[in-house]
Amino acid sequence: MQDQLTIFDLTPGNVLGGRFEIKRQSRQGGLSAAFAVNDQKAGRDCELQLFPPALFETIEEAVDFARSWDPWKEVQSKAVAELFDVVRLDAGNLALLTSLPEGMSLRKVIEGGRTFSETEVLQLGLDLCAGLTELHGRGLAHGDIKPNTIWTSEVDGALEPCLVDGGVTSALWNAKHLGEHTALIGTPYYAPVEQFGGSEPDARSDVYNLCTVLYELATGVLPWDGSSFLEVFQSKLAPTPPAMSMRAPKAEVTRAFERAIAPGLSADRNDRYSSAAELGEALAKLVD
Repeated sequence: MQDQLTIFDLTPGNVLGGRFEIKRQSRQGGLSAAFAVNDQKAGRDCELQLFPPALFETIEEAVDFARSWDPWKEVQSKAVAELFDVVRLDAGNLALLTSLPEGMSLRKVIEGGRTFSETEVLQLGLDLCAGLTELHGRGLAHGDIKPNTIWTSEVDGALEPCLVDGGVTSALWNAKHLGEHTALIGTPYYAPVEQFGGSEPDARSDVYNLCTVLYELATGVLPWDGSSFLEVFQSKLAPTPPAMSMRAPKAEVTRAFERAIAPGLSADRNDRYSSAAELGEALAKLVD
C-alpha cells in the first residue's frame, strides 16, 4: 500500500483526485477523517470520509472494504446519510462519498447545555428507529451509534437526526476476514458486552447503542458507572441496566419510558429487542 495523504494535502481549497475540492474538515474519528467537499464531477456538495491505506494490510483488503459498501447505496432514509460512491484517491486512500449532514453532532448539542424532555427523547428515538429499520431490513448494521455519529439539525424547534459513519466497523470486520476476536469494538461507553469479546455488530448491538443514547438524553448520564473503560465494562456485565432513579435521582422520567428501553440494554443480546423496528414499536406506544 502507498503512503497516506499528508496534512498539507487536506487543507481547504486543495483538490483531491482531481475532483474533490476541500471546504473544511467535518470531524476526526479513530479510523477516518471526514471533510465537506465539492464534487466537481457530480456538481454537488457532499461529505468525503477518508480512510488511509495504512488501515489495510493488503490491496485485497482495501478492495473487499470498498465492495462491502454496495448494499449501503440502496439505503434511502432521511435518518441515515446517503452513500453515493466509494472511490480510490491519490496515494491509495479510499473515500466514502455521502450526503453532507446538516447542523451539528448530538454530542455538541449536549455539550452546549441543551436538555431534553421525555417527549423530545421519544421523537428522536422514533426517528432513529425508522432509519435503522431501513438498515436492519437489508441485513445491515450501523455498528457504532453514539452522540458523535448522530448529526442533528433544528427544524421548527425540534431536532431531526441523521446517522453518519454507519457500517465502518462491520465493513472493516469483513474486509479483514476477522474471526470471533478483534479490537474493532466500536466505542466502549456505548458498545454492548459482546463487542468487547470480539463479536461482529448486528441489529441487536445497534439497539443497545441507541438505548444507551436515549438513556443518556433522558437522564443526563450514561447508564453505566465507572471512570475508566474497564470499570464501565464491568458495570455492563449486570444482567439489567441500573435504575434511572439511582443514576439520576433528579431526572423527570416516567417508569413507562424506562421500561420501554430497558430490554434494549440487556447484557445478553438474546434478551434485547431483535431490531430497531421492535424498539420503535415499544416507543410508539408511549406517544400520545
